[in-house]
Formats: sequence, structure tokens, C-alpha cells
Amino acid sequence: MSASLVNVSNGEIHRAIEEVARESYGRLIAVLASRTRDVAGAEDALADALVAALVTWPRDGVPKSPQGWLLTAARNRLLDRIRHQQVHDLSAPTLAFMMRELEETPDPETLPDERLKLLFVCAHPAIDPDMHTPLMLQTVLGLDAVAIGRALLVPPKTIGQRLVRAKNKIRKARISFELPSAKQIPERLEAVLNAIYAAYGNSWEDATGADHRIAELGQEAIWLARVLRDQIPENAEVRGLLALMLHCEARRPARRSADGRYVPLSEQDPREWQISLIHEAERELAAAAQMRTLGRFQIEAAIQSVHAERAHGGSTNWLAIVAFYDQLLRVAPSIGAAVARAAAHAQLQGPRAGLMLLDEIAAETSSYQPYWAVRAHLMQQLGRVEDAAEAFDRAIELSGDVAVRNFLIGRRGRR
Repeated sequence: MSASLVNVSNGEIHRAIEEVARESYGRLIAVLASRTRDVAGAEDALADALVAALVTWPRDGVPKSPQGWLLTAARNRLLDRIRHQQVHDLSAPTLAFMMRELEETPDPETLPDERLKLLFVCAHPAIDPDMHTPLMLQTVLGLDAVAIGRALLVPPKTIGQRLVRAKNKIRKARISFELPSAKQIPERLEAVLNAIYAAYGNSWEDATGADHRIAELGQEAIWLARVLRDQIPENAEVRGLLALMLHCEARRPARRSADGRYVPLSEQDPREWQISLIHEAERELAAAAQMRTLGRFQIEAAIQSVHAERAHGGSTNWLAIVAFYDQLLRVAPSIGAAVARAAAHAQLQGPRAGLMLLDEIAAETSSYQPYWAVRAHLMQQLGRVEDAAEAFDRAIELSGDVAVRNFLIGRRGRR
């Protein structure tokens, strides 16, 4: 593991380790796991390599290629594990195969990006469908069980146990690490798209960018969608997902004021939106429309496209948005879509129309924060002060984002 070293302070060294861990985690796991068919083993080996870096780099300096150093250290850890026969449930031929594959690990300077292959492995039919998305979020994008549980509304302990079982399944079934054939892609693609979007949604919640790893997930999710688009250019939903994320990403700079306050979409200044991303999103959406196979992500992207028109015309076509939400609920019903549809109808037909639609789904939304925020807003518009205050209190209680909570507290005080 010889490398050119650079003398820097311990603080800089620790930052270098954190940076390479953030930027390279998924790529390194994918390269190691693709050669051993052992995701859990790859994760353990990389964890050991990071610990070794914390001990070695402060003494010897940061390697010229930190990613290469970690890859070599993790590969050697896996080789030691095989040599000492610590993988008891695998046959001798399988262990020999793993040894050969690891010894032929590519040059770190030309490290291939195997993350897309790993995404499709995680969506293999042999794995419990409920674990496809959590498995991708952890192995490819580096989220821990706590973050995954928060995103999917499942207790972290439960998620952790299920992830262990899913990784064991990959290893024991010797699932091949390769892109599926054209015939196999449809049965795995929905899970892959959902995982990419869940990763993006996680970054969207961290609007302040306080957690660098979470903040970078948005860019990684968009990158994965672009790679998937290049691999499957004729799939309309892949392009629809990319268009949806690009439209959302275009508005990221406007979601917080200069002093960190939350700014809802209706109050954002379109001049702060990133027009280049909007144009890219529109190109993807137009390409998807040419394929004449409508799906959830295309409809959601179309809704965001209508919102984006405010950057040009200054107004929002709520009739079009209502029509798209009505269609979305027919194609892919969800609580989120139902609440957003109610808010859109309120914009078009008034707050009573929106409340009527919210009342229809009230039994399913006791812990869904956006439901209570929209309900509070509509109650306030109707002058129902006590009902509005009660709904605001519930929305504030359910808000995990401090800026959103402060925004709602401010709105609650209005008369």
C-alpha cells in the first residue's frame, strides 16, 4: 500500500477520511461485493479499512490516492478472512473463486463504477420485495438503519435485522453482479426507481445541508438516474424520475431564506430557481412523452413542470395541477398524493373543497405531517381559529425540520 504522502494536520486528516468515506462508500462496496457476492463482508472490510486509516494516516500522512488505499486495505481484509476460513458456509470452490476475483481487483486509479449493478442485485426477485429499497439505500448510498427507518417509517431495529437477512440471501444464493437482460429489467426496475427516489427524498429533507452525507445523496440519486437513463434510454419512467428530481433540485436554492427560514413553494422567488436544471428536466419529460407509456414518475414530473412555469409566466395553472393529481391517484394512489390533491383543489375551488377531500382520508393520516399542515392552513383561511390552532399544533409536533417547525409556529400566530 505504498503511496505518495502529504503532511497535513490531524484535523485535515480526519476530514480527508470523512470525505473519502462520503464520496467513495458506494463505489468501494460495489467493487468489492461484485467480486465476492458478499455485501456484508464488503461492508465489514471497508469499515476495518476506515479504522486502519484513522490509525495509519495521522502517523504516515494522507495517501496520494485515499480511495485506492481504502480499496487495497479492504481487499486485503477480505483475502485474510478467506485464507483463515472465516466464511464457514461457503464451499472450497466458491472461496477459491472469491480469492481469484479479489486478487484481480482493478487499479484504483481506473476504478469502475459498479453501483448500478449493485442496485439491480438488491432488486433481485430472490430477495424479499419489501427489502429492495432499504437494501439499496444502505449498500449503494450508505444510509444507516436509523435514516432508512425514518425514510420508510419502520423501526431501525427491525430494518437492521431485515437487512442482515437480505445480505445473507445475496451471499448464499450467489446472485450474479451484472446488469440484468432486457427481459429481466422490468421486474426489477420499479424497485430501483423507488430506491433512487427515496434517496433523493432523504436529501430533500436535509434542506440546510447540515449533514454532508445526506446532502450529497441528492446529487448521487440524480447521477444514478442519469446512468440508468443512458442504460435504458427507451424507458419513459426512468426519464420521468430524472425529470422529477431535476425539477425539485432546481428549486433547492430557494427553499431557505438567507437567514435559514423555510420558504414554501408558493412564496419562493422563481429568479432563484436554477433554469438550466428546469430546461434539462423538460427535455427528459418531452422524451418520455414520446414513448406513450404513462407512469407515476412522469405524472409527478408533469406537476412540477406546471409549477416551474411560474418562472416564465408568473402564475400557476391550478386546473392542470388538479387534473394531474387526479390522474396520479388513479395510477399510483398514496397518502402524499391525496393530501397534495386536496391542497390543489383548495387553490382552484376554495378551502372548503380542499377540506372535504382531507376529511375523506382523515383516518389514514394521523401521523402524516403534511396532512395537518394543509388542514391548518385551510382552517385558518376559513376563520376557524380553534380548529386551525389544533391542526397547527399537531403539524408542529410532527415536524422534524426545525425551520419548518418555526414556519408553522409563525403561521399559527396569525389571525
